[in-house]
This record gives sequence, structure tokens and C-alpha cells, in this order.
Amino acid sequence: MTKFFSFILILLTILSSCQGNQKNRTPEKITETTIDKEKQAQEKAQKEMQAKIDQYVKVALITDISKLTGNEKKVISHLIKAAQYMNPAFWEQTYGDKQSLMQKIKDSLTKIYVEINYGPWDRLNDNKPFVKDFGTKPAGANFYPQDMTKEEFEKADLSDKTSQYTIIRRNKDGKLYTIPYHQAYEKYLKPASEELLAAAKYAGNQQFKQYLKLRAKALLNDDFQPSDMQWMDMKNNHLDIVIGPIENYEDQLYNYKTAYEGIVLVKDMDWSKKLARFIQFLPELQKNLPVDPEYKQEKPGTRSDLNAYDVVYYSGSANTGGKTIAINLPNDEEVQLKKGTRRLQLKNVMKAKFDQILIPIADMIISPEQRKHIKFDAFFANTMFHEVAHGLGIKKTINGKGMVRKALKEHFSAIEEGKADILGLYMVDQLHKKGELDGDMKDYMTTFMASIFRSIRFGAADAHGVANMIRFNYFKEQGAFTRNADGTYKVNYDKMYEAMKSLSALLLKLQGDGDYEGVAKLVKEKGIIPEQLQHDLKKLNDAHIPVDIIFEQGTETLGL
Repeated sequence: MTKFFSFILILLTILSSCQGNQKNRTPEKITETTIDKEKQAQEKAQKEMQAKIDQYVKVALITDISKLTGNEKKVISHLIKAAQYMNPAFWEQTYGDKQSLMQKIKDSLTKIYVEINYGPWDRLNDNKPFVKDFGTKPAGANFYPQDMTKEEFEKADLSDKTSQYTIIRRNKDGKLYTIPYHQAYEKYLKPASEELLAAAKYAGNQQFKQYLKLRAKALLNDDFQPSDMQWMDMKNNHLDIVIGPIENYEDQLYNYKTAYEGIVLVKDMDWSKKLARFIQFLPELQKNLPVDPEYKQEKPGTRSDLNAYDVVYYSGSANTGGKTIAINLPNDEEVQLKKGTRRLQLKNVMKAKFDQILIPIADMIISPEQRKHIKFDAFFANTMFHEVAHGLGIKKTINGKGMVRKALKEHFSAIEEGKADILGLYMVDQLHKKGELDGDMKDYMTTFMASIFRSIRFGAADAHGVANMIRFNYFKEQGAFTRNADGTYKVNYDKMYEAMKSLSALLLKLQGDGDYEGVAKLVKEKGIIPEQLQHDLKKLNDAHIPVDIIFEQGTETLGL
């Protein structure tokens, strides 16, 4: 009997306990306050995402199509189709499977910003993630296995591991191996190649026709030098396209791997004629660089040319972050030494950035009495000679460390952009003294200073952004500008001139010496945004001045 009552007592205790637990598990009532908080949080998140999108102002990429023949219109349509295939190829290089990423995201605004950034990392905010559950962007993007260490890569016995045109993967045994680009991205490159061949059928210019055929072939075998050589020989073609794996900014692990992009162009024949005469001065400009003779012993190719274009389509790597407003290609050092480079000034995009970004920045950040010196012609010239300056200096180290690009590894792009910026201004000064450039030198210097604030806003994830941070901090140390009590900046022209020369010499020497440690130190110490500058840049953001542009583009926008 005792056992029976004991059992009943235990059973009652258990039931009582379960009821108590059940009571504890009763969900909290959803009140209007809870719903309001969730709604407010959602509205706040959407407002923040809209603010990110609003960092970009939309610009229509158009040109005067009345100047195009019927066949030229057909060519452009095929070129745009070819360029469009660079988008999915670049998506795979920078992130991976775009479709799976988009399926994870429910919010429409976030999807828009993912499209702008080609992934879940914010290119205007040092590649920080803006999509939930994503961490830091891999330095090597999707060119290398994410778990690969530098030590492992450097020990790997792979003859083509540093090639611009291979990706690195692991086999089933965990060992590294390479895949050529033309195999890895064949499903995009084959139709892109076919579109280039279709465009070639309608191309009236024979040199351009041959280039399209060679470029179509190169997409399928990764041998781009023949088409680069042909591209350098083109002088009178009205239409043009830059397409393929071009720049290596996306590989921030080593700077080895190039990323796919496409840019479709229509030449402005009148502006191009005005620019052609500057090519004759390249050997003289190289000779006069403010550095010891051994750092300027290479001779720039004299077959280089300068031309102005309207862009009608951007894709892939060219369509991310801060959009390029000028081009200096090819990047192949052998082609550069034999034939020079072509400098393409993207006039319609340059004008859009000047009007919608640089002028508003100058009106807030430049000392009032110097704002009269902010001029488009100065902005155009500074940008143009930035591209010219890429071809000056030295491509091969003077001490047996090989090509500068390989010696400086992941820091090459930032230092090269910095060199081109400061040497561009130096060259403007040289040509101005010769009477080859009109206007007041103060126009060029003041516009150059305002442009630093424009490009710094691209952030530390962008090579141009880092280059401008270095230059800002160097100029500050040298007294090239003064920050006024009202938060505006005044250029000290004499000191800026001296800082321009000394920084040019410093960067040219670092490149010529292949001084990886010296460059790394410079980037670490000066490639940063000081607190005061952060405050000033925030004022620009609070004033809703765009950081960069995105495009309304394609055959419909052109009216084709």
C-alpha cells in the first residue's frame, strides 16, 4: 500500500511540474508595441539601405547616334551583347554563384545594392558586408580557395599559378591546381566571342574588323597579346570595345589575377584631333621626370595615342565601385615597350562626374576664394595625363627583382595609381610652362586638390582610394594645403609644387627598386583616413553629394 501511495505522489508531482513548465512556455502576447518596434526596425533598415543606394547617382550613357551609319549601329548592338557576358563571368570571379545569393535575400532594396556591388560586400565602405550572415570579403575574391594560405600558395609547384589567366582550386585530395580562364568561364566566353565575330561582319574599318576577330579568338585561348598589338595599330576606327580580363584590382591577395570587363565606346573625332599633338612630348616628359636617370631609362612607345570617347556600355569589373573615367591600355608590359599604350578619355562620363560630384564637393570643401579655379578643362587634362603617366617611369625593376607589377604584389595597383596621379599633375605643369596648355596653373592644382576628396570617398578597398589617401597625408605633411577654421581647404600653391615633385620621385624610386617592404610601410602609414578628414567627408555624405555613378544603359537607352 505504501508503495502505491508513493507512486501516486510521484505521478502528481510530475504532472504538477509539467503544468508549471507548460505555463512557462506560454508565448508572450504579441502586443501593438512589439509590432511597432519590428516595423520601426524594418523601416530603419530600409532607410539605411536606400541611403547606400543613393550614394550613386544614375547617369544615362548616350551618344549622338545620328553620326552613326546603319552598319555601325549593328556593330554596337553586337558589341553590347558581347560585353553583357562579362557580367556573369565577373560575378563568378568576385563572388561565385549569384543565383544562390539572390535567393537568400528577400528585401528588394538589398537586392539592388547587391547588383550594384556584384556581391554582398560594399565597395564604397572597404568591402564590409551589408548582407546578414556574411563575413569579410576574401582578399583573393573567388580566384583562390578561401582556406588557402599564402605560404601554401608559394610552396605549390604550379608553373602557371601566378598567371593573369588562371584560377586556383583544390582537387579531391586537397592539393592546389590551376584552371585556365577560357575553360573556367567557357559558357560565357564562347557566346561573347560569337558576338564579336558577328560585329566584325559589319565593321567597315579593316583594322577594327581584324581586332574583333583576334579578340574573339583570345577569349577562347587566353592569348591576348596578338589582339593587344592589333588594338595599338588602330587609329581611325569610330567604334571600339575593351573586353576581356583586364585589370587586377579585384585580386587583393596578390594582384596577379585579372577580372573580366567590357566597355563599348564611340570616338569623339573632334576632341580626339585636339589631343593627338600631345603624344610627341612623351620622350621629353620621360626624360624630365624628377628622379635619377636609372629610374627613367626605359623609353615610352611613340605610337601611343590620345583620344576622347563617349561610353555607351559598362560591364563586369568596370561597372563596380568608382567607375573609370579614362583608360590606359594594354597592361601587357611587352606591348607597352614595343608600341606604347592608348589613352582613352571617357568624356561623357567624366563630364557627369564633374557636374554632379566634383562641383558640389568643391562648393563645400574648397576655400571660397579658390573655387573659381575649379574647371572642367583642368579636370579633363589632369585625368588625361594621369593615363599618360601610366606609360612613364619604369616597368622593370633596376635591381633584378623582375617586373614592378610582380615585385610589389598586392600593393602594386595602389602605388601605380598614386604614381599616375602625381606624375599627371607634374606633366601638366611641364606642358603648361611650354605653352602647350592654356589657362592658369592654379586651375589645375585647385581642381586636383578637389579631386582628392572625390576619390578618397571610394575607400580603402579601392586602389584609387588608397592612392588618394597617401597623397592627402603626404600633402598635409608638406604643407601643400591648409584647413581653414570653417572646415574648408586652401591650396598653398608653392608648397604643393614642391610636394608634387618630391612625391613623384619617392613613388618612382619605390617602383624601380621593387621595394615591397617600403611600399607596404607607405600604405600602412599614409593609406589611412585621419579623424579630421573622416569628419569632413561625413559632411559631404550628410549633404547627399553622390560618391559615384551607376548607369542607365543599353540599346534601348541609345535608341537603337
